[in-house]
Amino acid sequence: MSPTIQFVPTCLAGELRPEVAEASVTVLRALGFTVQVPRKVLCCGQPAFNTGFRPEARRVARHDAAALTDSEGPIILPSGSCAHTMSHGWSELAQGDDERRSFAAIAARTHELTSFVVQVGGLSQLRMRGAGRVAYHPSCHLLRGLRVDAAPRAVLAAIEGIEVVELQDAEECCGFGGSFSVDREPISAAMLNRKMAAVEASGADVLTGCDLGCLLHIEGGLRRRGAAVRVVHIAQLMAECLT
Repeated sequence: MSPTIQFVPTCLAGELRPEVAEASVTVLRALGFTVQVPRKVLCCGQPAFNTGFRPEARRVARHDAAALTDSEGPIILPSGSCAHTMSHGWSELAQGDDERRSFAAIAARTHELTSFVVQVGGLSQLRMRGAGRVAYHPSCHLLRGLRVDAAPRAVLAAIEGIEVVELQDAEECCGFGGSFSVDREPISAAMLNRKMAAVEASGADVLTGCDLGCLLHIEGGLRRRGAAVRVVHIAQLMAECLT
C-alpha cells in the first residue's frame, strides 16, 4: 500500500490556477504517494494574520487544525508562504497548552512541495527532461521564512536539457507581498519593475518559482509590457518534464 499524504492546494491554486494543484498531484503520485485533499481545510489564514486580524486568523487555524488532526501522513503545500504560515505563524496564534500542542503537531507534518520531494529522495526517482533557459525566482517566505533555497534549485538541476540562468539580485522581493501590493502600490510597482528587468536581462524563456502569488504578480507585469517569457509554477515545470 502506498504511503498517504495530505495535499493542500492553497487558495490561489484552488481558485485561480488549478493546473498548479493538478501538476503537484501528478508529481506526488509519480513518487508513489496516495494523495488525499482534505476538503474541510480553508485558507491557511495568512491574509488575516499579515494584516493584524489575529482573532480571525486564529479561528481559521483552529478550523484547519481540527480538519487535519485525524488525517494521515505529511501535509504538502505548493507554496512557501502558506507552508510558513502553518508551520510558524500558527504557533503565534495558539492559546493554551492543548492548542499549542495541536498546532505544533500540524507544523511538524507541514512541508513545501520541493523541500518534501528532495527530503524523500524524489529526485533519484523522477526522470525529467525539458528544454530552454529557465530562471528561478526565490520567493520571500520560502527563502527567508522557511530557509528553503537548495531544494528548488536541486529540482531544476535534475531536469535534463534545460539551462538554468541566474537573475540579477535574485533574492530581492518582487513587490507582491499580498496586501502590500495594494497598500503600497508605488513601492510595489518599483520593485516589480526591477524584477521584470532582471528577468528580461537574463534571457530566460521560462521563469519559475514556488509561490503562485509572486508568479502571478510578475507574470501580470511581464504581459503588460509585452514580454514573451513564460511564467510557470515549479510544480507545472516538473510535471511537464516527467518522462
